[in-house]
Amino acid sequence: MNKKKQLLEWEAYPSELHLTPADQKVLSLAKTHLQYSYSPYSNFKVGTGLLLENGQFLGGSNQENASYPLCLCAERVALAAAASIYPNIAIHTLAVTIQHAEKIIGEPAMPCGACRQVICEVEQKQKQAIRIITQGMKGEVYIFESGLSILPLAFDASFLL
Repeated sequence: MNKKKQLLEWEAYPSELHLTPADQKVLSLAKTHLQYSYSPYSNFKVGTGLLLENGQFLGGSNQENASYPLCLCAERVALAAAASIYPNIAIHTLAVTIQHAEKIIGEPAMPCGACRQVICEVEQKQKQAIRIITQGMKGEVYIFESGLSILPLAFDASFLL
C-alpha cells in the first residue's frame, strides 16, 4: 500500500479591510448580490462576485425552487452569466459570501461540491486558475489560489478522452 496526502492551503485575513482594493470590490459585489437572493425556503442567502480579466465585474445570487434539486447556487449563476455575456473572457476572481436570517455565521462560506466541480471545469476551459475569496457574514476572509485548491483530485475531461 502507498499512502498519499493532499494538503489544503489558503491565505487568511482578519477582515476585508486587509484585502487589495480589487479584492475588496469583488467581495463587496458578492455582498450586494445577497439582496437578489431568492431563498424563501432556507432563508440562507448566497451572493457571488466575479472579476473578469477585462476588468468587468459580474454578480450572482442563489435562486431556490420548491423542488430543491432545481435550485441554482450563486456561484453557478454568476459563472453562467459570465460565460453568456463574456464567452471568451477569463474569470480572474470569484468571491462568495452568505447571510442567514436567523443566525450570524462568522466563518467563511465555501462553495458546495457541485459549484467546486463547475469552478474546476471553468478553469480547465479557460486554461487559467480562478482565485476564490470567501467570507461569512463577518470576520475572517479566506483566499484560495484555484478551484483545485478546494477540490483536489477533481474529475475532468481527461477521464472521458
